[in-house]
Amino acid sequence: MPEMIAPKVLNYASSLEEKTLAQARQTASMPFVHSHIALMPDAHHGLGSAVGTVIPTLNAVIPAAVGVDIGCGMIAVETHLTASDIAGLDLAALRDSVESAIPLSPGVYNSGTGRYDFTQARLDELTELAERTGVDLSHSPTWQRQLGSLGGGNHFIELCLDERDHVWLFLHSGSRGVGNKIAKKHIKIAERLCKQWWIELPTPELAYLPQGTPEFSAYLADLKWAQKFALENRGEMMDRFVRAVEHWTGADRDSIETDRVNCHHNYTVQEKHHGKTVWLTRKGAIHAGDGVRGVIPGSMGTRSYVVRGKGSKAGLDSAPHGAGRRFSRTEARRRFTADDLAARMVGIEYRHGEAWVDEIPDAYKDIDQVMEDARDLVDVEHTLRQILNVKGT
Repeated sequence: MPEMIAPKVLNYASSLEEKTLAQARQTASMPFVHSHIALMPDAHHGLGSAVGTVIPTLNAVIPAAVGVDIGCGMIAVETHLTASDIAGLDLAALRDSVESAIPLSPGVYNSGTGRYDFTQARLDELTELAERTGVDLSHSPTWQRQLGSLGGGNHFIELCLDERDHVWLFLHSGSRGVGNKIAKKHIKIAERLCKQWWIELPTPELAYLPQGTPEFSAYLADLKWAQKFALENRGEMMDRFVRAVEHWTGADRDSIETDRVNCHHNYTVQEKHHGKTVWLTRKGAIHAGDGVRGVIPGSMGTRSYVVRGKGSKAGLDSAPHGAGRRFSRTEARRRFTADDLAARMVGIEYRHGEAWVDEIPDAYKDIDQVMEDARDLVDVEHTLRQILNVKGT
């Protein structure tokens, strides 16, 4: 059960570092925080505020709390295929196909020369939204080529089997370089304004934009666009992934897809909580309102989950976004080797090498414990185990 571990800090994590708690106290001390903040079971230290923090605010938004990967999240697609349908097929061939269809690494986008098959309707919709809401994308002239690209770090693409041996397609990504530039632009504006207004902050990363100012309106327009871009970015990649699986299996049909769940875990939205309409920032948390479906990934080589929210009011209608890191990337590389990773990835098709050592499951919290801590927040619909993993460097 959760416990109030500091003024206005409700904690769902069974294991919490002191530096994470210190960040939670700082965030909860902001005068416009309504009710309380909720620390999710996977909470860990982050930039400005802890990852795995749900923050309801009145008449203000903290851009750095949303983070630099605006709209980062998960998408999962169930197919009508089963394990028996893909038995004997070459997983390495599918990995090669996916790696050819989707740009994978930081700074790697679509070539614009026809290598990648764009969905023009997505580009048109995003262009129209930017024009209609006054979003200036001049800082990211390559944003259109970024649509349908993965990125690096903990972003991944996976083929999975659920508890019934049904085949699922699964991926994790966000708003790429364009979202990063939007976020950094407004974080700097918030810091400049708070300094200009002589506002004392626990840390500069908690600089905020007050509702009613032009800067707030500009940020919300850009934020909503970046969140839409992230949603469509995942959709574009998933469509390419589905086509790759159709070709790999010889499924000569319109679609093998039977279900799709697409959700953010770094974003801000207006919701009503504890009697007030607030700006709710989920930094490393998914929406888990009553009946709302979501996706919670484990680390590379462990289980992931398709869930349905229980609508916990104490938990601010939220749930964890994944396993959460135990060790920094630098510390993980100090502790583990490519051979250690290979031992943890037995039975899973992936590209072996040093580049992915910092993503070893040992660098993350135990996803089983995270899900146990989340039992008041979500019900598990499906448990997924990976059989193929694709990552950028």
